[in-house]
Amino acid sequence: MTSSPSLPHKTDLRNLTQEQLTSFVLGLGHPAFRARQIMAWLYRPGISEFAQMTDLAKSFRQVLEDNAVISRFEKVAMEKSTDGCVKFAFTLEDGHVVEAVLIPEPDRNTLCISSQVGCAMNCAFCLTATMGFRRNLTAAEIVNQICAARDYLLQQPRETLIGPDRVTNVVYMGMGEPLNNLENVIASLSIITEQKGLDLTFRRITVSTCGIVPRLRELGERSPVNLAISLHAVDDQTRSSLMPINDRYPIDTLLDACRNFPMPKRKRIMFEYVLLAGINDSDHDARELARKLRGIPCKINLIPYNRAPGLPFDGSPMERLLAFQKILLDAHYTVFIRSSRGADISAACGQLAVKQLSSAMAPSVADSAGAGEE
Repeated sequence: MTSSPSLPHKTDLRNLTQEQLTSFVLGLGHPAFRARQIMAWLYRPGISEFAQMTDLAKSFRQVLEDNAVISRFEKVAMEKSTDGCVKFAFTLEDGHVVEAVLIPEPDRNTLCISSQVGCAMNCAFCLTATMGFRRNLTAAEIVNQICAARDYLLQQPRETLIGPDRVTNVVYMGMGEPLNNLENVIASLSIITEQKGLDLTFRRITVSTCGIVPRLRELGERSPVNLAISLHAVDDQTRSSLMPINDRYPIDTLLDACRNFPMPKRKRIMFEYVLLAGINDSDHDARELARKLRGIPCKINLIPYNRAPGLPFDGSPMERLLAFQKILLDAHYTVFIRSSRGADISAACGQLAVKQLSSAMAPSVADSAGAGEE
């Protein structure tokens, strides 16, 4: 559970960007430089109390104690896959639960984080859609997922880790549609990339969207983050049957928005395409995908479908994925086939959904692994 203010007027400082924190400090009648000092403490491992901020005057620490809190996830359930992936279940203050997945590789640790409790997009192949939409996450609830995963990594013996002892890459690709929570996503991006915050570079952060066209340009104008588009079909009839958002923003409208997406010349949009047997995986689909993406600086990520209980889809066999990839490669696209990770703990793409905490999940990370402690 995220620690909460005992009084409703207290402000969670992990909800604030550096600029917002400065305004907050000025509002308390203190100079702006105090905000920079606070930010330098807020995201250090083990910091949960203002008393630990030793370069602040005691009187100012008391002012903060009276007016603010530092939230964190105090009870974090976790489950580890045979391939090393770790699924975290975070219980929020109101009792809702969201999940994030840590995907370790020798040179990186990628954390797939959630932006909403549930999702309103109702994509037919995604288990999160069965939850429905509950609410948006706050900026602090987004950022605290990264803090919890970082704290978990710091508590593991270094020789047991597959990758580094820190989170190096972040993808907004967990539960929810990030562009439907754009303000809190933008705020979280500011905190994540702030040097005195979590100090990640934008080139290691990706926001994935099913295509909320009016907000695409705003995202690009407000943040130089990497963009991933969940496409998954090449004709409107098929895409609408899989992704109802297509009724509002058809494929050509979405791709036009991608052509006009503001980004540096060397950057490329990642198009995600999950292959479903007999639905969107034919040679014709591959050739049509190549045609439709022409003129868009892009990469293509082909995703093997991870079966989810109760959903009526089968993934395409590997030979079909390879044939689909070859057509795109022959059309001079950069094409990857994503390796499925964490499927044995329902942590793979499209499998995140919370109905109740699994009894198989370990007790809280804070209890069992000392999350939040140095």
